[in-house]
Amino acid sequence: MTDIQTPDDRPEAVVHAEEAAAGSAAVEPALIDANLARSFPEYTRAWLARLRSGETGLLPVLVGVVVLVIIFQIENSKFLTALNLTNLLQQAGFLVLFGIAEVFVLLLGEIDLSAAFVGAVGAAFTCVESTQHGWGWFPSIVLGLLVCAVIGFLQGFLKTWLKLPSFIVTLAGFLFWEGFLLWFINNYGGKDNGGSVNVTNPVLNDLNNGNISPLWSVIVVVVVVVLYAVATVTRDMRRKAAGLESPPPAVSAIKIVLAAAAGVCLLLICNSNRSIGLLKTTGQSGIPWVVLIMAGIAALWSFLLGRTRFGRYVYAIGGNAEAARRAGVAVDRIRILCFVLCSVTAGMAGIIYASNLGSISTSFNGGQYVLYAVAAAVIGGTSLFGGRGKIIHAVLGGLVIATIANGMSLLSLGAAAQEMITALVLLAAVVIDAIARRGAQAT
Repeated sequence: MTDIQTPDDRPEAVVHAEEAAAGSAAVEPALIDANLARSFPEYTRAWLARLRSGETGLLPVLVGVVVLVIIFQIENSKFLTALNLTNLLQQAGFLVLFGIAEVFVLLLGEIDLSAAFVGAVGAAFTCVESTQHGWGWFPSIVLGLLVCAVIGFLQGFLKTWLKLPSFIVTLAGFLFWEGFLLWFINNYGGKDNGGSVNVTNPVLNDLNNGNISPLWSVIVVVVVVVLYAVATVTRDMRRKAAGLESPPPAVSAIKIVLAAAAGVCLLLICNSNRSIGLLKTTGQSGIPWVVLIMAGIAALWSFLLGRTRFGRYVYAIGGNAEAARRAGVAVDRIRILCFVLCSVTAGMAGIIYASNLGSISTSFNGGQYVLYAVAAAVIGGTSLFGGRGKIIHAVLGGLVIATIANGMSLLSLGAAAQEMITALVLLAAVVIDAIARRGAQAT
């Protein structure tokens, strides 16, 4: 069973490593001051103090999302329709997952430029086996993810064994796996495939395009909110029982209410009949499967990074790798595992991409998508310098990029405007990150 630890109950090795790295401002910021607050006003003052020091957290990306939504709704009243918002969530699926993949290596101060093509290779194996050899959807997905895991292990091993910069190793991987994708599809994708392999399995197709029923949508949302509430209350009770400080009850209550409100909004959007006015013969309603997949993967990896010894080691290495090594952390092993997790998550993103388009082809734009992946993580708040970031950052950053693309499409603006606006948003995120680092160093 996985060790569940609080910020004040960490392995001694990690504590030493983080203390040694304290001056670098690269260690994952925990709400230590806020947790020490005994009332909601004290908690608020601690939060405002962190804002003034440059630790803005999720605030910039949340404000950015709200601003984008307001602008696009003013320009086109169709933006906030249930049909468009659901399409936006489906379009964001693979972008969010590619961004989540990059978080694992960015936390170490590394980068993986090959992630998009690695994901495409995994998707190609999944599609070829299900289409050409009649494999079921589950073994096809498992094979694709295993291929990605092996690739991640090889690249992580080369980086640690040869002591090469991850930029060089994964740049070589970018070129190699791009060529491998061309060769594999052309030789094993079937006769006269035209450079693509179609998604013919209905389950694989529904990963991005299918929905659960409205009733099950309600059940899932209720269960998730209840589990979140129980986990939040239980965590606070355990901390108090152990003599540790915890956030004021009002803060936990607000978080639970916000989670419930988000669930209600999701149900109002997805459970409406999105076919009205378009395909009146088909009743499209219910939460898309891809939303549940994104949420499940994000929750799993958030738990891994935030509640386990492995996650503490990742943040310690990102803060100061040498200090972590001297404290007894198996730095190379953690690095390799992070590259594996990055590649596996990218593999799931590739499969969702193939499901979205109905095929995986040799024209896959891996260069653009890997840049979007890094942008998603950084726009959301993950530091390029290592040691600071969360999975939720990539989720929100991916939604920002998808929102820009969706809004530009509704306004009939081309790719040029989309790329330039995304670039400006990314630049703003990096500037905020730099300001946060300077503020942390000053304190």
